Amino acid sequence: MPRGRPTTSAPKTTTSTPLKRALSPNSDSTTATPPARQSKRLKSSPLTSSTTKTTPKKSPYFTKSTSSEPESEIEAEASGYEDEDASASAISSPPESEKEDDEEEYVSSEEDKKPKRKAKGGSAKKAVPNGKGSTAGDVVAATAKAIVQKGKELWRPGVKSDLAPGEEVFIKLPKARGDGGVKYQEGIIHPNTMLFLGDLKANNDREWLKMHDADYRQSKKDFDAFVEKMTDKMTEIDETIPELPPKDLTFRIYRDIRFSSDPTPYKTHFSVAWSRTGRKGPYAGYYLQIKPSGSFIGGGLWCPEAAPLAAMRKDIDRKSDRLKSVLLDPAMRKEFLSGISKDDKKAVKAFVEQNKENALKTKPKGYDAENPNISLLRLRNYTIGRKLSDEEVVGPKAPERIAALMATLKPFITYLNSVVMPDDPVEESDEESDGSSSDAEAA
Repeated sequence: MPRGRPTTSAPKTTTSTPLKRALSPNSDSTTATPPARQSKRLKSSPLTSSTTKTTPKKSPYFTKSTSSEPESEIEAEASGYEDEDASASAISSPPESEKEDDEEEYVSSEEDKKPKRKAKGGSAKKAVPNGKGSTAGDVVAATAKAIVQKGKELWRPGVKSDLAPGEEVFIKLPKARGDGGVKYQEGIIHPNTMLFLGDLKANNDREWLKMHDADYRQSKKDFDAFVEKMTDKMTEIDETIPELPPKDLTFRIYRDIRFSSDPTPYKTHFSVAWSRTGRKGPYAGYYLQIKPSGSFIGGGLWCPEAAPLAAMRKDIDRKSDRLKSVLLDPAMRKEFLSGISKDDKKAVKAFVEQNKENALKTKPKGYDAENPNISLLRLRNYTIGRKLSDEEVVGPKAPERIAALMATLKPFITYLNSVVMPDDPVEESDEESDGSSSDAEAA
């Protein structure tokens, strides 16, 4: 080529391929994608609209794709879907400011949906004055009103006192009731004991008794002292009665409500039983309970087991005159059989009337329905008793009156024990054999 002659050459055009762009160190990773290669999904993306806001719901783009991801950036670019990947990452990671706005909008919308609670009584709750500019009269009045209402006493758990924050009400435990001018005497039932039992009947729940524990302790102590005095008298009336402490003679005040339809937890009376083994055992015994307008005295066998019950029926079938002679006693007829005349049928009828609660409807097994003593054989209890007035229980004359009634019951209790728990069964069997042999000789 001749020197000095300028040469002109066409500019070189470098073809850019996806591979070169990927390998080039100066390549800009943020180069915009040509419009022709923009994805339809990106065009319809929520980020393209300035008025659309994201919701707190989970984006569908969080779901992992089942297809395999490209192994490298080169394959991703060659596939022609790099714009879709970028838009998906942009949608899955919105700006922080938009996140905060969306969360605030979501919380406010949820609060608007919740119904607002209205104040009770149609008005806002008024706080009790805390002493600034006024006296504590409102607090005292509210407290007194709450104490008066049954079931809403301030000492009950869960009862609201309508006090302002920082205010407290201190309630002293009630003390035992005063004697009312009648001094307590050991061995005599005090009127306060009957008053406590009446209050317990009207408030038969654990919270009330817990708050009136002092009255209960005082009444229980009074009744135990009475039992001790009566035990001394009982040992004189019936020599088979041992001298036991009150805890072995008195019944607990707590009721067994496991199989009862009555949910009240306490008995509304105090009771005691004397027998050869205390309040429990297989022997017939004496029973006494005190209760306002419901005191009772009696004795006998209450729901005996199968063996004692069979022994009673056997004795009645063979020698019914023993039981009838006890029932025909003048003191027994006067005090426990409503003063009936001296008649076997009337005495038996009055005795059966007192024990008909759980008697059999038909004849017992092994006995004929035409048995002359069938009304006695059907019984499953062999007891006798009567009610006592409050005047017969309370006062200095009560122990002597109760002791006289117990003495009237002694022949009946002795007869029952001689049948169900004989002292010498060998002698009794000998008497039966002698009786049967004499009957055979007479025949």
